[in-house]
Amino acid sequence: MNKWWKRFLIVLLVLVIGILVGNGYIKKNTYRATESALMTSQLGKVENKIVVFEGKKENPALIFYPGAFVERESYSIWAEQISEAGYSVYLVQMPFNLAVLNADAAEQVIADNQLEDVILVGHSLGGVMASRFTHNHENVVKGIVYLASYPDEKGSLLDFKGAVLSITGENDGVLNQEKYEEAKAYLPKQTSYRTIAGGNHAGFGSYGAQKGDKKATISNADQQNKVSELIIEWLNEQKE
Repeated sequence: MNKWWKRFLIVLLVLVIGILVGNGYIKKNTYRATESALMTSQLGKVENKIVVFEGKKENPALIFYPGAFVERESYSIWAEQISEAGYSVYLVQMPFNLAVLNADAAEQVIADNQLEDVILVGHSLGGVMASRFTHNHENVVKGIVYLASYPDEKGSLLDFKGAVLSITGENDGVLNQEKYEEAKAYLPKQTSYRTIAGGNHAGFGSYGAQKGDKKATISNADQQNKVSELIIEWLNEQKE
């Protein structure tokens, strides 16, 4: 066996080991949807690896980017509640549950479903990526909702003309509060800010406790209800 083949096999072996280790890390650190969230996800339908809760065609559709390493089904409870109010919600499946690997995922959802009136929603890292998509598609996206999240410079919406809603939890131990405040410089003046009393970071989904988070003083069910209530209220305001 010549030196070239030996080097090739060594590189191949390193790549295989890296993939196996990476997959193991991802599986170990993925936050799984709770049983109640999984049951609720069954009320939607799966299209092109996206969980869809259908609302009324004449209303804006919400495209959702999950938080890092969080299963999309974890957000089914508030998503289903919003669909009951007449707004379709699309829970996007991200590669390895990381929105950073497909920030333009909404583009395919919009094309496949011929959506014209779109609102992007993102939790944590998902919100950062949703903001970047919105920044590059301001002519398509009519509004954006941040759940315990904020834009970075690449996703600046300072000149955005659409509606913006930022929801945080009072007991959030994961959200970097300093960066959150600094990021307000990238948001337009029409941004609405809401805080869920007693809510925490993981409570924006239903996947159990999250590392580094503080304990919520309200139940997960109560926070889910509050998330949907605030979003529905905000969406209805845009129609007035």
